[in-house]
Amino acid sequence: MAKLKITGKDIRGIGYPEAPVVSLAMGLMEKHYKHSTLDEALKILSNIKEAPADYLEHPVLGKIAAQLLPKPSAEGAEISLNQGGITFSVFGSEGIEAGALHQMYTAAKLPIAVAGALMPDAHSGYGLPIGGVLATENAVIPYGVGVDIGCRMCLSVFDLPVKDLEGKSGFFARTIQEHTLFGSGAQFGRAADHEVLHRDTFSETPLLKGLHARAWKQLGTSGSGNHFVEFGVVTVDESDAVLGIPAGVYIGLLSHSGSRALGANIANHYTKVAKQLRRLPSEASNLAWLTLDEQEGIEYWNAMNLAGDYASACHHVIHDKVAKTLGRRPLRMVENHHNFAWKEQWEGREVIVHRKGATPAGEGVLGIIPGSMASPGFIVKGKGEEASVNSAAHGAGR
Repeated sequence: MAKLKITGKDIRGIGYPEAPVVSLAMGLMEKHYKHSTLDEALKILSNIKEAPADYLEHPVLGKIAAQLLPKPSAEGAEISLNQGGITFSVFGSEGIEAGALHQMYTAAKLPIAVAGALMPDAHSGYGLPIGGVLATENAVIPYGVGVDIGCRMCLSVFDLPVKDLEGKSGFFARTIQEHTLFGSGAQFGRAADHEVLHRDTFSETPLLKGLHARAWKQLGTSGSGNHFVEFGVVTVDESDAVLGIPAGVYIGLLSHSGSRALGANIANHYTKVAKQLRRLPSEASNLAWLTLDEQEGIEYWNAMNLAGDYASACHHVIHDKVAKTLGRRPLRMVENHHNFAWKEQWEGREVIVHRKGATPAGEGVLGIIPGSMASPGFIVKGKGEEASVNSAAHGAGR
């Protein structure tokens, strides 16, 4: 069996920073995972990058994970957490692991915390728990948004015969394979185009300038992990004025992916900046924040929004290509971020609402909550529930 050969270019292609961790990862993977394929090795490294805290105790991979977690600054006075913390609602507490609850209680003690909630599909993350919602005062937490900035769901509904999904299954499978790429470092040789790549924001900082070319090549790719593109049956039981589709059965194209290497590099860079500016107790160190009236915070906010729009563009490129192959425009598209921060109103003032693995659910807002693999997902419409900070779960199958 051939031994694994992995290069720095391979590792940087999945979003690893220009840092010693690349050489470390190359050495450890070639020594301890030498019989793995390149795709298998890159998937492992991608999983570590997405959730480094989950690998800290691993005897081999923990060395890589430790390098990916931003280090707190040793300088300056440590910022104290509040003793009690804000109160927050927990939905489905009987099914939520203790680690996720502990992370949310820690976030609730931040001096910038205003409101919060924990969704029923919550599990441990690296900063905020996955499924955690936190509203803050004039501050954004890069690791509270997460590494895959703007990770989202996107659904196109086509008025096509559902029977074709079985009768022409090969056609539908090829359509997906021809119009996106899967894999951590995947990128197109001939890139697509979208207006987001022509924005001046890409020229505002050296970081974004350096990420522009790779973002172009990865436009319309899907990444790895739990990201997917699939066809399925969309059942609309009754007409809804917001959804705008008559009751009936349709073919749907559903995709789940985020901002690829662009978002990962933005997240890692500004989390390190936040930790240098604000030193927190070790249990809260990944929750270091940037204020929106300081240069670093303004830079991150602009970069985060760019990454969110880029994630949306990736989905639209895929869906547009598929629509052309099908020869139909969709009746409706529904999409929503679930790793992002928004400016919203809370009790008469503006706050920053972080949703890490949580679906926006303001009154009348449409969203998609997918199920586990091969299980149904749901098109949802928000009720504007205050107890959940206008949020819902981002997975229906946990």
